[in-house]
Amino acid sequence: MVSTFITSLADFLCGYPLFILLIGGGFFLFFYSGMVSLRKLPAAFHELRSKQSRDSGSQISSVQALASVVAATVGMGNIAGVAIALVMGGPGAIFWMWVSALVGMSTKFHEGVLTTRHKQTLTDGRSAGGTMYIIDRGLGPRWHWLAVTFAIAGMLGTLCIMNANQLTEAMVSAFTTPEWLSGNTLIASLSSTLGWSHESAFRLLIGIGIALTVTLVVIGGIKRIARVAQWLVPFMVGLYFILVLYIIVTNISEVPVVFKSIFSEAFNLRAGWGALVGIAIIGARRAALVNDAGVGTATIMHGASANNSPVREGLIAMLGPSIDSGLVCTLTAIALLLCGDIGTVEGVKGLDVAMKAFGNAIPMGEYLLMVIVLCFSLSSMFSYSFYGNRCAAYLFGERKAKFYTWFFIATLVIFAVMPLGVAIGFCDLFYALMAFPTMITILLLRKEVREEVEKFDSSAR
Repeated sequence: MVSTFITSLADFLCGYPLFILLIGGGFFLFFYSGMVSLRKLPAAFHELRSKQSRDSGSQISSVQALASVVAATVGMGNIAGVAIALVMGGPGAIFWMWVSALVGMSTKFHEGVLTTRHKQTLTDGRSAGGTMYIIDRGLGPRWHWLAVTFAIAGMLGTLCIMNANQLTEAMVSAFTTPEWLSGNTLIASLSSTLGWSHESAFRLLIGIGIALTVTLVVIGGIKRIARVAQWLVPFMVGLYFILVLYIIVTNISEVPVVFKSIFSEAFNLRAGWGALVGIAIIGARRAALVNDAGVGTATIMHGASANNSPVREGLIAMLGPSIDSGLVCTLTAIALLLCGDIGTVEGVKGLDVAMKAFGNAIPMGEYLLMVIVLCFSLSSMFSYSFYGNRCAAYLFGERKAKFYTWFFIATLVIFAVMPLGVAIGFCDLFYALMAFPTMITILLLRKEVREEVEKFDSSAR
């Protein structure tokens, strides 16, 4: 009953309301800012290479903040989320993910500018930022309730519900058979003790393993998370690119057909305007879980960087969606449309579809994808633990925030055995409750961003 209610509420909030807010609001910011995601793109890449963006001192640098944000967003959503979008909305949903990436870059620019402008310095000298601080400092005490709403949703929405669930699904799919599960002594003993099925017992063991791995990184704090992300992100994206490049080369004659289907199905009116809008919403909804633009998580990480220049941080921040929704999601879509059996899938399935596609296209492909999935999923968990910790610190204070980290780790075990449909409902619901305060705040404070850009441009002349 509770799961049905949560799923229904998530379906409502993440339908037209979230679509209008993220895509409609993103388009407004895109044009209001003079198409900043296109106009300032060369400057963003230049800033990425600058010394100032790499200096951190006792904090994290802007580049490390970007790597940590990408580590969070380039996660299970880029594989499982894209697969779900294709199953539910067809190839046309990918076009709307691209649209979301373009407007999302503009939205993240605004997030980076505002979080840097309104971040505060903690007693130990570290910087702290996020939507909650933007609201308190930018909108004032009357809006404090909105900051609290974001922080509560942030604690729950960053619990890596889908990541833990889908990583477990991948492990079960790739490495088990019914015969192996029933013949394993440890799993059989645990299954008998708990009264669970053999698969559920194995999922529990995987959840415990995930939790132990995440613990080794997150107990080191933001500096360790950033160092791991700075190394892990180039490795996992590069390896994924190589796998998809192999699929493209071996199926090169079908690539034009794939891109044609994406564009034609994006505006397909055979089933009427309702179906077209439905496809667009599916693409935007999945994109919200992929690039986090307008959700507010990036404000927390970029607010912790050593950079005190709002526009410089905004330029770095806006590169995130171009990497996750622009590059990685496109790689996934191409691979699945070339080798996946999307049209015959029944129900809501994510990673299982991708595993079969890569297994069909590449020798041992499902196992190679498993390595990437492991990197993608764990990297998200590392950064998400910091997001939730900062929200907890805002609500309960720095000393009590450490208890949230242990709570976060414990929930990884719980979500490893939760059904996927319920997991998606939870994830979508709390993301929506983060997105509404964030986007409302960005839209209300958009003039502050324009002021910062004008000051930055005038000083650069």
